[in-house]
Amino acid sequence: MTERNRKIYITTPIYYVNTKPHIGHAYTTLAADVLSRYHRLTGKDVFFLTGTDEHGAKIAQAAEKNGKEPQEFCDEISGLFKQAWKNLGIDYSYFIRTTDKHHEQKVAEFLIALKEKGFLYEGDYSGLYCVGCEKFITGKDLIDGQCPDHKCAPEKVAEKNWFFKLKEFLPQIERLINEGRILIQPEKAKQEVLGLFKQGLDDISVSRQNVTWGIKLPWDEKQTIYVWVDALLNYWTATRQDDRQDYWPVDLHLVGRDILKFHCVYWPALLLAAGLDLPKQIFCHGYFTINGQKMSKTIGNVIDSNDLITKYGLDATRYLLLTQFPFGNDGDISLERLDEKYNSDLASGLGNLVSRVLTLANNLKLQIADCELTSRVPNLEEARQKYRLALDSFQFNEALASVWDLIGFCDKYINDEKPWEGRDNSKEVVGDTLLVLREIADLLKAFMPQTSDKILNRIENGKGDSLFPRI
Repeated sequence: MTERNRKIYITTPIYYVNTKPHIGHAYTTLAADVLSRYHRLTGKDVFFLTGTDEHGAKIAQAAEKNGKEPQEFCDEISGLFKQAWKNLGIDYSYFIRTTDKHHEQKVAEFLIALKEKGFLYEGDYSGLYCVGCEKFITGKDLIDGQCPDHKCAPEKVAEKNWFFKLKEFLPQIERLINEGRILIQPEKAKQEVLGLFKQGLDDISVSRQNVTWGIKLPWDEKQTIYVWVDALLNYWTATRQDDRQDYWPVDLHLVGRDILKFHCVYWPALLLAAGLDLPKQIFCHGYFTINGQKMSKTIGNVIDSNDLITKYGLDATRYLLLTQFPFGNDGDISLERLDEKYNSDLASGLGNLVSRVLTLANNLKLQIADCELTSRVPNLEEARQKYRLALDSFQFNEALASVWDLIGFCDKYINDEKPWEGRDNSKEVVGDTLLVLREIADLLKAFMPQTSDKILNRIENGKGDSLFPRI
């Protein structure tokens, strides 16, 4: 394996700080964390980037509404994201903020280079702009005259901007996507992006004239750099330090469907113009609803991941969020089903198995060092292979299902053989389950790191409190 192939660069979107973090943000970040931990466990050198997007008109408005200066407001909300990720056990490599001076400097340098290459030009824009989306939109994007995401009419804007020659790169980008050299998954996301080329795309603004909270355009300080250009460049600016340059290009962008155009069209075009390597893979996860309704502050069904952690615990929350439906699909999270799944899979499932096996081992005075697997145990290498294949294709629920298959085997094995009755094979049966339990703990390291450590520690010491008390 070459040094570059040993390195993996994984990113989440950087999250807009107009509101505090919720489980939509947590879902993407947790997926990236699991993948990062998984690759580290296989010996890869992983750079896992997340952070916050802090410029633009929407942030200035949110700060004003809260009676704060924009920087003070950004510091507060960005801090909430950092705390939420700490609470969720997110082990990122670097947390970038678009108000970081290093980032701002590199963004300015990037645009200067594009201007010098002739890819930027000055022009007039007249049309519609949704502050909520922080993007220019057209009439065909509206429903009853309103932005479908923010339920409000866009602003009519007429201003002088600097534009990027996007159309010059569209044929090349479309070809690269079709050839799989820009790998977009799942397939439905790829087809959605290809559909954008059929609709027709125009050159894009890289600056705004009447927005004060942002990075000043280096050659025209009356304008600020368009927030989406600023934000996309975080993936590159984060690697512009000596100890990170070898991680470029990005191996995997995890994104939501609402930002596909920016990541799959605009971003590759900017990189091609700059002569930089393109991201290797872009994976789009699905949307989820809460009890059948779109998550909304108005409805009052926005869920804070910290609240789930308070109720279920850290590792249980990680498990529950990634097992509701296949990653990449749309789905619904039911608060009632979370309780049911916690009790069935964790309290009565994993937690109960750990307690049963260790109690039996203690009663038989059996140490794991004295155990050998018998032919009664499923092929553990096949289980590992199934687990790896699932994670390599971002099927987190399938990877965990392979672990729960082993839990199911152990429960059935113990129930069938009844080792508490003191049969001749009791030590073999309990020894088998001890060894499978250790395998279960190893496979859970990326998903439930604290639980994995607790199980391994209890296997060695045979003591400990209940892993998952029923709720």
